[in-house]
Amino acid sequence: MAVVSKKIPAPDKVAVKTALLSVSDKTGIVELARALADKGVRILSTGGTHKAIAAAGLAVTDVSEITGFPEIMDGRVKTLHPKVHGGLLAIRDDAEHQAAMKAHGIEGIDLVVINLYPFEDVRAAGGDYPTTVENIDIGGPAMIRASAKNHAYVTILTDPADYSELLEQLASDAGQTSYAFRQRMAAKAFARTAAYDAMISNWFAEALSIDTPRHRVVGGVLKEEMRYGENPHQKAAFYVTGERRPGVATASLLQGKQLSYNNINDTDAAYELVAEFLPENAAACAIIKHANPCGVATGTNLLEAYKRALACDSVSAFGGIIALNQTLDAETAEEIIKLFTEVIIAPDVTEEAKAIVARKANLRLLTAGGLPDPRSAGLTAKTVSGGFLIQSRDNGMVEDLELKVVTKRAPTPQELEDMKFAFKVAKHVKSNAVVYAKDGQTAGIGAGQMSRVDSARIAGLKAEEAARALELAEPLTRGSAVASEAFLPFADGLLSMIAAGATAVIQPGGSMRDQEVIDAANEHNVAMVFTGMRHFRH
Repeated sequence: MAVVSKKIPAPDKVAVKTALLSVSDKTGIVELARALADKGVRILSTGGTHKAIAAAGLAVTDVSEITGFPEIMDGRVKTLHPKVHGGLLAIRDDAEHQAAMKAHGIEGIDLVVINLYPFEDVRAAGGDYPTTVENIDIGGPAMIRASAKNHAYVTILTDPADYSELLEQLASDAGQTSYAFRQRMAAKAFARTAAYDAMISNWFAEALSIDTPRHRVVGGVLKEEMRYGENPHQKAAFYVTGERRPGVATASLLQGKQLSYNNINDTDAAYELVAEFLPENAAACAIIKHANPCGVATGTNLLEAYKRALACDSVSAFGGIIALNQTLDAETAEEIIKLFTEVIIAPDVTEEAKAIVARKANLRLLTAGGLPDPRSAGLTAKTVSGGFLIQSRDNGMVEDLELKVVTKRAPTPQELEDMKFAFKVAKHVKSNAVVYAKDGQTAGIGAGQMSRVDSARIAGLKAEEAARALELAEPLTRGSAVASEAFLPFADGLLSMIAAGATAVIQPGGSMRDQEVIDAANEHNVAMVFTGMRHFRH
């Protein structure tokens, strides 16, 4: 049964006479306490926060003096007491609540400043199970929620970034806060505890291998508001989850305009793709347009990798995203800035390369400090009307698969390498995906078509256009290996690949007509391997 409100109107202004400060992140807390003390505010505190404030020479009352009960159980129990929560939840203009406060010696608390145990940091640092559990805050969320619920009378702050606005309010309004301010802080407080609980619940699901928990919550922290979303009429913002995976969410923007919604989406796609290629094995470059690669290549150095990636489709690369798997050097930077590019992302950048990129003031340059591990676990999400889809990250790697040769002719060692390269790229191409590769370079990419035959044809046509632009005698698809991210349902797709010049094919297999496709490959002396794993990408 729902609780019925007494409909007592909230006051616009509330004077701050007593404040409770109890924080894990002590950024700015002493300065805030000093400013409050200068305004005559009585300060209550606990544990380490109490010590920090007292050490600064400020008058501060330990909460245990209010409750008459000491902090016990290693600090697990210190604020869970009626004299604290009564002071937070009391409706000051309710006669019954006033009577209860008087009868039980409860003093009102007007301001609460709390941030929570660093559960996110402990989890990210790989804390063991008992340590991670111990860093689940109980009293903090309870006080935050109590204060936020009673925002008609109590101001709740959960973020050091809001300290300055609080002090401005108190300075301009004779030590009072406005109802509008208290409402905004309450909304922020509930969002904070929701995100905190989401992190905890998701950690439990992960730690206990619960793949489909009854309730799944996704929480994030606002990184930046965006000018607009995919299109100018859409509003958008960028939130980060706290996952310490190197990439666009954790990268540093060294120069250039604010990243747009589409920039972030495309940059993420580019960096996740290039991370498939270990930097110690070879330099790699991926060029992305509208979340699809238009060129990917490896090389003995980044300059060679970039030039080879660009050669696949230099037309589509205009205005694209460039991702590199090694530190951006001056020579590569000099070449990249010849083409209009939206974003460059790399693990790091040399000072010389940074100066070169700076010639293009609007070109965004990001450093991620490392590469995401393509094998690591994690979750991805997609919204649908009335819900969202959650799945584990596609961390399947072709190197980890047992490839099965299904044709009379086995692939040559070079064809096998090109097959693996093509399949890595196909994993990051929108379905239906067909990728031709030769000597560690994409030769043609067909993406996002309703028919796999069309994807194969488009990739072949792109290769022919590239050959004409580079004045090559024949397209790079001649003698290439080709990857399909899903099985070939009919032989027609294979025949299109063969017509483009492919001599080896890698695909998951599993179609009812696998034998028909294998027979067609044998008829044209084409080598084919099955992976047993598909990489749909929608």
